Amino acid sequence: MESFPVQEPNCGEPRNPYYEKDILQILRYNKWILSSIGIWPIRSGDTNRYLPKLVIGLCNGILFFAIVPCTLHITFELKDTVMRLKLLGLLTFCVTSFFKYWVLAACRSGLRECVECVQNDWKQVERGGDRESMLKYGNVGRNLTLLCLVFMYTGGMMYHTLVQYAIGSFVDEQNRTIRPVIYPAYSGLYDPQRTPIYELVYGLHFMCGYVIYSVAVGACGLAALFVTHVCGQINIIMSRLENLIDRKKNTDPGQRLIEIVEHHIRTLRFSTKIERLLQEVCFVEFIGSTFLICLLEYYTITDWEFNNTLSLVTYFILLMSLTFNIYLLCYIGELLVEKTSNVGLFCFTIDWYCLPTETVRGLVLIIAMSRNPAKITAGRVADLNLYTFVTVLKTSLAYLSFLRTTVME
Repeated sequence: MESFPVQEPNCGEPRNPYYEKDILQILRYNKWILSSIGIWPIRSGDTNRYLPKLVIGLCNGILFFAIVPCTLHITFELKDTVMRLKLLGLLTFCVTSFFKYWVLAACRSGLRECVECVQNDWKQVERGGDRESMLKYGNVGRNLTLLCLVFMYTGGMMYHTLVQYAIGSFVDEQNRTIRPVIYPAYSGLYDPQRTPIYELVYGLHFMCGYVIYSVAVGACGLAALFVTHVCGQINIIMSRLENLIDRKKNTDPGQRLIEIVEHHIRTLRFSTKIERLLQEVCFVEFIGSTFLICLLEYYTITDWEFNNTLSLVTYFILLMSLTFNIYLLCYIGELLVEKTSNVGLFCFTIDWYCLPTETVRGLVLIIAMSRNPAKITAGRVADLNLYTFVTVLKTSLAYLSFLRTTVME
């Protein structure tokens, strides 16, 4: 496919007079979230080009500040098995978010290319029907990102505020007042109970929470943005295939087919860029979600048995959030396969027998390319589709059964 001579679209003068409004509407949430953690690409000549690097360094420092002391505390100080399990879920979520953040930071150049492809497609759209099709799928991706944002930030902020407030302060056996901290720290490093260290630590932990939840939302939002954009482009291709046999048009159907094939190949190349950009992030999400869903199910059952209403609600929202995240990735993976496969099937539905013989032969190329549909993989280990989502749930339930049996013994 790489050797096929495809003419890139002219990205000079915009053909869509509403492209600035359209791009702002589609990219708003993704740009806001990823810019806040330094991942969203900026123009090479921008005066603030060093700001994302500073933000990335700051976010990495905040994540290290929460992860390292918490790991040491669990390893060397904590002896209670149930408390270890409680903190293990929190630590696992932080570590998986940390790895996803590194992957996104390392792939900023690829992200810039994908965003520029999206922007160029919006600039060059001419027909009103094509714009409406792109807006339809663009709004689907935007709404999916918004749902993910609401779920993650609601559950995360409840855990970082209300749950800590419900725990409250208590007096230990040494007659010291112990105030709650979000991420417990190893006492050999510093004393988080001293003022103003406690206030500083709590503020940094709150910022850590914002970073990890933004990474989760940003990764899923990017997948939703790019895949729904591909779906919009596929709809445009099928619309042009449907109009291929239009005797009212003066242009040669063979020339129109060449334009369709070029558009199709550009779309498939864009799908390949998406897969390369997201495969490591999806792999970390795939592995991490399996264990985190299992742990959150365990926390929910435990709090239900002990009637901890606030913790129960918080863990349930977080469980729904992570389940929705992995479902979102699997759903859009399924959608991508379905849409890119449908192009070949659609070629059979048009009145191809009314076309010249040379043009009919050209349809074979589209059918052949559609037999190998675009897909999103979790590190090329598993294809993301609805079957994979069911597998994740089954695996997490199996781990939950093993965990409850082990703890009860």
